[in-house]
Amino acid sequence: MDLKQLQYFIVIAEQRSFSRAADMLDLSQPSLSRQIQLLEAELGQHLLVRTGRGVELTEAGARLLGHARTLHHLATQARQDLINFRSSAPGRVRLGIPPRIARRLAPNIMQQFRAQFPASSITLAEGLSAQLRDWLLKDKVDLALLYEPAPSSLMQVESLYREELVLAHARAGAAPLPASIPVSDLDKYPLVLPSAPNTIRTLVEQTCRECNVQLNVVAEVDVVQTIVETLSYSHEPVFTIIPRSALGDLPGPTLLSCAPIVAPAIRNNLTLAIATAAAQSQLVLAVADIIRGIDMNSHMR
Repeated sequence: MDLKQLQYFIVIAEQRSFSRAADMLDLSQPSLSRQIQLLEAELGQHLLVRTGRGVELTEAGARLLGHARTLHHLATQARQDLINFRSSAPGRVRLGIPPRIARRLAPNIMQQFRAQFPASSITLAEGLSAQLRDWLLKDKVDLALLYEPAPSSLMQVESLYREELVLAHARAGAAPLPASIPVSDLDKYPLVLPSAPNTIRTLVEQTCRECNVQLNVVAEVDVVQTIVETLSYSHEPVFTIIPRSALGDLPGPTLLSCAPIVAPAIRNNLTLAIATAAAQSQLVLAVADIIRGIDMNSHMR
């Protein structure tokens, strides 16, 4: 069996879709289908069956998936071990990080990295969480800071920091907010939120669905600074939902009033994700340790 074919099979099984897997793997869908056909022909069994919603594993496919994950992990370990063995040259590590988090953590990470590994280099790639996850799975970065990433066997994920979300609006020309806002009352506020897919939007909508609350989204804006400007210049009071720490990122004299969301509280989850293919690299693991050692409470205020 070809290891690439097994990797393709793993991604298709996890995505439950040839089209999503093809996009993630940077392959055309016909090429991906052809590789799975070759794998099925070699094994003499159907591994996947197409449905109206995508694809599902056959019984044989489910059995193969466990073996495929094991083989992929072993192959990744072997490759990384030999890379580490052959190379005494300075190394390079690629870290993906969201812009708002980069402003807070990047200087600290860079300073510690340079002190510990003066002969090596680190590349910081900024992007939104969903984009960074794709880069991680496509081997464009070795590790990344992500918000609530969808699980995959191609990466290892651990939680770093949970931060409460608040309801915010421009202070000028608006009535004061209550001390706290129950989720059941969120439908009373016209909201400006990022468009899907966005971690905050997904988290808020999921919580509201569980509480049987219908949000009143009057506009979709993907950049926090633009959301704040929308709140400031709107003739009618409008609101947004952002992490509390984002209030400290606002430029100029813009003033927002905010109140915590309660019953239940909504908290995002900043995670550290390491590509399985890079999990044996001592340099990658060292950067992960640097990140784990940062006091998130003080940096995220």
